Amino acid sequence: MGYQGTPCWYELGTEDIRAAGQFYRKIFGWQMIDGGMEEMDYHLGKSGEEMVAGFMSTADQEDPPPPNWLIYFAADDCDKTAADIKAAGGQIYRGPDDIPGTGRYAIAADPQGAVFGILQADMSEMSVDDIAKVDAGDGAFNQNKAGHGNWNELMTTDPIAAFDFYAGLFPWSKSQAMDMGDMGKYQLFSHKGADIGAFQGLGNAPVPAWLPYFGVDGSVGAVVQTIQEAGGLVHHGPSEVPGPAYIAIAQDPQGAWFAIVGPDK
Repeated sequence: MGYQGTPCWYELGTEDIRAAGQFYRKIFGWQMIDGGMEEMDYHLGKSGEEMVAGFMSTADQEDPPPPNWLIYFAADDCDKTAADIKAAGGQIYRGPDDIPGTGRYAIAADPQGAVFGILQADMSEMSVDDIAKVDAGDGAFNQNKAGHGNWNELMTTDPIAAFDFYAGLFPWSKSQAMDMGDMGKYQLFSHKGADIGAFQGLGNAPVPAWLPYFGVDGSVGAVVQTIQEAGGLVHHGPSEVPGPAYIAIAQDPQGAWFAIVGPDK
């Protein structure tokens, strides 16, 4: 099928998934659904007809990490990609392992320490229509639909080495690079002919990390106001970016960082 490297799932780890679900429902209109997992408290965020995000409770974990968003990239062969990650200097924190009815996954970190996931979908559980949707890019990541993943940004101590690492795993290619002054270059990368994210210096981020951007309709400023009214913090924006488009970077009430992008200020 050739899905390798496609952003395919967004997962929030947080202590209070119900409060988080209420917040993101106000921001993106997601319908929240119990994931039905017996061994963990896991909810799903649905935008329209597509599942976009998972909400995983960290309340029972020993020394849980701060609330955070995790981006998964598709792997045609999860075990091979996990082995390639280790061979290239990355780490595997969990898996590869099976998720019944979903596929095979692993949680990894690149050589600079940014955490990400890989997921090999179980095609046997998909209908012909579902497979056709995935082929058309109609899934959790869709730059043409609000409430879906829209952009994937890596902040890292070594953007050049980081790109080489990921380009060795996924069929990504460098696109336009923009000069950000003291921040260095903002290096866009493309997949299947479309720009889907960027690599940049660490900036104000305390550690290397991936930041997910979710699309919104209409005014980013109006969504910023909703984020603030719902208890979130907005750290940047609305600001204009090439496209043209407008972005804002925020934290939810539990502290997880995320960003939004839309057509109007």
